[in-house]
Amino acid sequence: MKSIQQLIWPGVAVALLAAGCSGIQTPGEKNARHDLAQVGGQFQTNLPVLSANATMRDAVIFAVRNHPQVVAAYADWAASVENITIARSLPDPKLTFELYADDAIRQLMPGFMADIPGPTKLRARADAASAESRAKYYQFKSAVQQAAFAVEKSYYPLYFLDAKLDVNRQMLGLLGSLEVSARAQNEVGRATLQDVLQAQIEEEKLRTQTVDLEDSRHVLMAQFKAALGLSGDQPNPTVPAAVFTETNLDDPEWLALALKQNPRLKEMEAEIRVADTAIRVAQKEKIPDFTAGGRVDVKANPVLWNPQFSMTLPIWRDKLKAELSAAQNGKRAATARLSAEQLNLVADFAEKTYTVREANRELLLLRERLLPRARQSLEVARAAYLSGQVGFLNVIDAERSLLGFQLDEIGAQTQREVTLAELRLIIVGTPPEKAPVLQAENSKPAH
Repeated sequence: MKSIQQLIWPGVAVALLAAGCSGIQTPGEKNARHDLAQVGGQFQTNLPVLSANATMRDAVIFAVRNHPQVVAAYADWAASVENITIARSLPDPKLTFELYADDAIRQLMPGFMADIPGPTKLRARADAASAESRAKYYQFKSAVQQAAFAVEKSYYPLYFLDAKLDVNRQMLGLLGSLEVSARAQNEVGRATLQDVLQAQIEEEKLRTQTVDLEDSRHVLMAQFKAALGLSGDQPNPTVPAAVFTETNLDDPEWLALALKQNPRLKEMEAEIRVADTAIRVAQKEKIPDFTAGGRVDVKANPVLWNPQFSMTLPIWRDKLKAELSAAQNGKRAATARLSAEQLNLVADFAEKTYTVREANRELLLLRERLLPRARQSLEVARAAYLSGQVGFLNVIDAERSLLGFQLDEIGAQTQREVTLAELRLIIVGTPPEKAPVLQAENSKPAH
């Protein structure tokens, strides 16, 4: 009976361990979990539905909350937050059991051992995991920005393809009327059959180009669906109507904002903080770790308690030096990568803003000068042809010129909108409205 009573305390210890324990959260862990809960509340609830009358903003929000790449980046970030808890937690304690017996049980010694890392080591590891988690957040934010840009990048070519088709159909109608005019001139002897054939040739060429454009729409629609995160067997979405706003680029303000909030730069800044914490972890490797516990001989009378204690001896100085040097070089590399990325950002910003200004100038030229004059030129050529003053080729040249300017306008508008989207989302890093990201650190450029 006495030996049974002496075995009670190990049973109690096992019961307490089975019940589980919780550690103490570090400030970095608390902040990371708060941010994850804030974003998760936006990201995982009230998932949008892409209706038939969805706007462009609806399509963007649908993509950033449904695309597999964004979901994967969010899961990576969530996993990194859990890694903070793992990093700051003590190693699992160990139950030990020893038995000495020959013809009878001489000693029965259950025991308990716990590994205890050196002072401040766990805090340093938790800080490193927190810094890595912050970097993962900016990777998630970059995925959101990339998903939003992919929607706009695939949308505008699709939208303006439909605009090109409308232009071609209008020009086909015009060529049809020119053919009618050529037939009428031929019947009264003012033109030859060659004019009629020339009109038919131009009409057939334009009709073939229109069929090619209609066929290419399937490719652009597949790209648009992929950007939205829709599989090939899902129905084609309705192409939203485009809403264009004239944006006045304030280069110094936009560039300052880009250098402040660009997600790639923020990620690389977080990587520098990761390297800083890695240095602190390496510096603490010279601190010994400990193991403490004890065994109880329940067969002895009275019961014998045998405490045990051990300590690691970090004697390999070259190893400690190498760990510290590796961490320091990691920070040096991270700092250099950030500087290189800042240089690339400035160059990309200059290129994109030039492209926008160039498109603006081309659109201004086309809309205010070239297109009105091309329409007037076509009307003049058509009237002159009907009066026998010019040949039919003059009318065809005027028609080609008008068609070319109309397509140039569509191309310039497409280039401008795609470049603006890349500038706003990827370079400046302004998140889409209602995007599932931390809102406190976001700001928008002036328009």
